[in-house]
Amino acid sequence: MKRAHRVRQIVNAVNLSTGLGLLLAATAARGGGLRRGPDGLIVAGGYRLPVPVASAFTVGNVVLLRGEASRLSDTSRLLRHEGRHSTQYAWCLGVAMIPLYGACAGVSMLLCGDWASYNPFERLAGLADGGYERRPLRPFLRRS
Repeated sequence: MKRAHRVRQIVNAVNLSTGLGLLLAATAARGGGLRRGPDGLIVAGGYRLPVPVASAFTVGNVVLLRGEASRLSDTSRLLRHEGRHSTQYAWCLGVAMIPLYGACAGVSMLLCGDWASYNPFERLAGLADGGYERRPLRPFLRRS
Protein backbone atom coordinates (compact mmCIF):
# COMPACT_ATOMS: atom_id res chain seq x y z
CA MET A 1 0.00 0.00 0.00
CA LYS A 2 1.25 3.48 -0.83
CA ARG A 3 2.30 5.70 2.03
CA ALA A 4 -0.48 8.21 1.25
CA HIS A 5 -3.11 5.46 1.52
CA ARG A 6 -1.65 4.25 4.82
CA VAL A 7 -1.77 7.82 6.19
CA ARG A 8 -5.38 8.17 4.99
CA GLN A 9 -6.23 4.89 6.69
CA ILE A 10 -4.70 6.02 9.99
CA VAL A 11 -6.26 9.51 9.87
CA ASN A 12 -9.72 8.06 9.15
CA ALA A 13 -9.34 5.61 12.03
CA VAL A 14 -8.29 8.39 14.43
CA ASN A 15 -11.05 10.79 13.28
CA LEU A 16 -13.61 8.01 13.86
CA SER A 17 -15.08 8.11 10.34
CA THR A 18 -13.98 4.54 9.54
CA GLY A 19 -15.50 3.40 12.84
CA LEU A 20 -18.79 5.05 11.85
CA GLY A 21 -18.60 3.34 8.45
CA LEU A 22 -18.07 -0.04 10.10
CA LEU A 23 -20.98 0.63 12.47
CA LEU A 24 -23.20 1.42 9.48
CA ALA A 25 -22.02 -1.76 7.77
CA ALA A 26 -22.85 -3.81 10.88
CA THR A 27 -26.27 -2.28 11.50
CA ALA A 28 -27.59 -1.26 8.08
CA ALA A 29 -26.21 -4.00 5.85
CA ARG A 30 -27.60 -7.48 5.50
CA GLY A 31 -25.74 -10.38 3.98
CA GLY A 32 -23.81 -8.47 1.33
CA GLY A 33 -20.38 -9.42 2.60
CA LEU A 34 -17.41 -7.50 3.87
CA ARG A 35 -14.02 -7.60 2.20
CA ARG A 36 -10.73 -5.78 1.99
CA GLY A 37 -10.47 -3.52 -1.01
CA PRO A 38 -7.45 -1.82 -2.52
CA ASP A 39 -5.49 0.97 -0.85
CA GLY A 40 -6.76 0.27 2.67
CA LEU A 41 -10.45 0.46 1.76
CA ILE A 42 -13.05 -1.89 3.20
CA VAL A 43 -15.97 -2.84 0.93
CA ALA A 44 -19.25 -3.67 2.67
CA GLY A 45 -22.22 -4.96 0.70
CA GLY A 46 -25.92 -5.28 1.46
CA TYR A 47 -26.62 -1.69 2.58
CA ARG A 48 -30.41 -1.34 2.85
CA LEU A 49 -31.36 2.06 4.34
CA PRO A 50 -33.14 4.45 1.92
CA VAL A 51 -30.58 7.25 2.32
CA PRO A 52 -28.40 8.06 0.64
CA VAL A 53 -29.96 7.06 -2.65
CA ALA A 54 -26.62 6.22 -4.30
CA SER A 55 -25.74 2.63 -5.14
CA ALA A 56 -22.42 3.13 -3.31
CA PHE A 57 -21.13 5.66 -0.81
CA THR A 58 -18.19 6.04 1.53
CA VAL A 59 -17.80 6.75 5.23
CA GLY A 60 -14.15 6.96 6.25
CA ASN A 61 -12.36 4.02 4.62
CA VAL A 62 -15.56 1.97 4.31
CA VAL A 63 -17.33 1.77 0.94
CA LEU A 64 -20.96 0.70 1.43
CA LEU A 65 -22.84 -0.90 -1.46
CA ARG A 66 -26.47 -1.78 -2.02
CA GLY A 67 -25.44 -5.06 -3.69
CA GLU A 68 -22.86 -7.74 -2.95
CA ALA A 69 -19.40 -6.57 -1.92
CA SER A 70 -17.88 -8.97 -4.43
CA ARG A 71 -19.59 -7.22 -7.37
CA LEU A 72 -17.33 -4.18 -7.13
CA SER A 73 -14.02 -4.88 -8.80
CA ASP A 74 -10.85 -3.53 -7.18
CA THR A 75 -10.03 -1.81 -10.48
CA SER A 76 -13.46 -0.27 -11.12
CA ARG A 77 -13.86 3.44 -11.73
CA LEU A 78 -16.55 3.56 -9.04
CA LEU A 79 -14.18 2.18 -6.41
CA ARG A 80 -11.52 4.75 -7.42
CA HIS A 81 -14.21 7.46 -7.07
CA GLU A 82 -15.15 6.20 -3.61
CA GLY A 83 -11.46 6.04 -2.66
CA ARG A 84 -11.21 9.76 -3.43
CA HIS A 85 -14.13 10.35 -1.05
CA SER A 86 -12.19 8.42 1.58
CA THR A 87 -9.32 10.87 1.15
CA GLN A 88 -11.81 13.73 1.48
CA TYR A 89 -12.88 12.33 4.87
CA ALA A 90 -9.26 12.51 5.99
CA TRP A 91 -8.88 16.11 4.80
CA CYS A 92 -12.21 17.15 6.37
CA LEU A 93 -11.24 15.64 9.73
CA GLY A 94 -13.78 12.84 9.57
CA VAL A 95 -17.47 13.01 10.24
CA ALA A 96 -17.44 16.80 9.72
CA MET A 97 -17.53 15.87 6.03
CA ILE A 98 -21.11 14.61 6.34
CA PRO A 99 -22.77 18.02 6.98
CA LEU A 100 -20.34 19.73 4.59
CA TYR A 101 -21.21 17.22 1.87
CA GLY A 102 -24.93 17.66 2.62
CA ALA A 103 -24.70 21.43 2.34
CA CYS A 104 -22.82 21.17 -0.97
CA ALA A 105 -25.34 18.65 -2.30
CA GLY A 106 -28.18 21.01 -1.37
CA VAL A 107 -26.54 23.94 -3.18
CA SER A 108 -25.97 21.72 -6.22
CA MET A 109 -29.65 20.73 -6.18
CA LEU A 110 -30.66 24.39 -6.11
CA LEU A 111 -28.28 25.27 -8.94
CA CYS A 112 -29.07 22.46 -11.36
CA GLY A 113 -31.59 20.00 -9.89
CA ASP A 114 -28.94 17.35 -9.25
CA TRP A 115 -27.09 16.42 -6.03
CA ALA A 116 -23.72 15.90 -7.70
CA SER A 117 -23.10 18.23 -10.64
CA TYR A 118 -22.12 21.32 -8.64
CA ASN A 119 -21.08 19.52 -5.47
CA PRO A 120 -17.31 20.09 -5.12
CA PHE A 121 -16.88 16.77 -3.27
CA GLU A 122 -18.33 14.86 -6.23
CA ARG A 123 -16.53 16.95 -8.81
CA LEU A 124 -13.17 16.40 -7.11
CA ALA A 125 -13.89 12.66 -6.83
CA GLY A 126 -14.67 12.55 -10.57
CA LEU A 127 -18.28 12.83 -11.71
CA ALA A 128 -17.92 10.32 -14.53
CA ASP A 129 -16.13 7.78 -12.32
CA GLY A 130 -19.04 8.01 -9.86
CA GLY A 131 -21.56 7.42 -12.64
CA TYR A 132 -22.81 11.01 -12.70
CA GLU A 133 -23.47 13.21 -15.72
CA ARG A 134 -22.74 16.88 -15.37
CA ARG A 135 -25.99 18.79 -15.65
CA PRO A 136 -26.19 22.44 -16.69
CA LEU A 137 -27.28 25.27 -14.45
CA ARG A 138 -31.01 25.92 -14.26
CA PRO A 139 -32.10 28.18 -17.15
CA PHE A 140 -32.74 31.26 -14.98
CA LEU A 141 -29.16 31.04 -13.63
CA ARG A 142 -27.47 30.91 -17.06
CA ARG A 143 -26.03 34.00 -18.64
CA SER A 144 -27.83 35.09 -21.78
